[in-house]
Amino acid sequence: MSEVFVHDFSYALGDQIFDVEQSVGQGRTLTGAAALRDAGFVKHHVASANVSAYDLAKRAVTPIAQSTRDAGAIIYSTCLPCNGNIGSEQRFRETRDVKYLMDFPASHLQSDFGLERASVIGLNQQACTSMLGALRLGKALLKNEPDIGRILCVTADRFPEGAVYEQAYNLISDGAAACVLSTEARGYRVVACHGITNGALARASDDETVGTYFSYTHRLISELLSRAQLSMHEITWVVPQNTNITAWKILSRLLKFDCEKVFFGSIADVGHIISSDNVVNLVKLEREHAVPSGTKLLLMMAGFGLNWQAALLEKV
Repeated sequence: MSEVFVHDFSYALGDQIFDVEQSVGQGRTLTGAAALRDAGFVKHHVASANVSAYDLAKRAVTPIAQSTRDAGAIIYSTCLPCNGNIGSEQRFRETRDVKYLMDFPASHLQSDFGLERASVIGLNQQACTSMLGALRLGKALLKNEPDIGRILCVTADRFPEGAVYEQAYNLISDGAAACVLSTEARGYRVVACHGITNGALARASDDETVGTYFSYTHRLISELLSRAQLSMHEITWVVPQNTNITAWKILSRLLKFDCEKVFFGSIADVGHIISSDNVVNLVKLEREHAVPSGTKLLLMMAGFGLNWQAALLEKV
């Protein structure tokens, strides 16, 4: 069976930039500025009132539109269910017609970019892990239906107006990311993917969420490496989500991995961009470091649900 590759990474961020002191002062966080800075956060991006999650999705896809031509599928993922519908709840309440709750952004994206051959799949129950979930699902689709050819993977979220821009002690940014899966040997080979869900923790508090992070992340990565018949010594870079930098100092010791090779170089500038961190960090990694052919990367995310997902990539 053909190998599956991921390439053409792109992202978009909310148009307003605030530093932690501004957002603390304006009530967007629960944690003080000093603690957020100690965790590695400096700035974050907030979408203006007139900028929707779908607007961010279009901005992320536009730079790679040429590579999406003739795509056979779109996997469109959101963390917040409200971002999976661009219809009007007010119109629903006025008319009692549920079609206003079923105006799907993936269909609009298919039309706006002229992807007439593409069927659409929506993911909205994997929280921050959904872009990696899209890679996992897309790989399986291409293995089973190679005629699909290309799959556009998109994730886009923005918090509702008035929301607190902090979750589990992480500073949040509005944003979107996109990439393309195909059987074309370029970018990165998708070596293996893995996911874990513990639904019993779906309503976990922030402290409970943090408390499970280390054990489940260690388990996720260990199981993924076993599935791929690889060891941490064969991984050159870990490309994680933008979470407290101290967490990866601890995880690196648990995994016996060099913490200097855990790359979340965008954390200070963009915070935690919901499901887009891996893409943003990977783009930044390629800009700042040589990534020669054969380099193996490990991408991982944790999210509410509670969900953990990871992917192993190998540079072509």
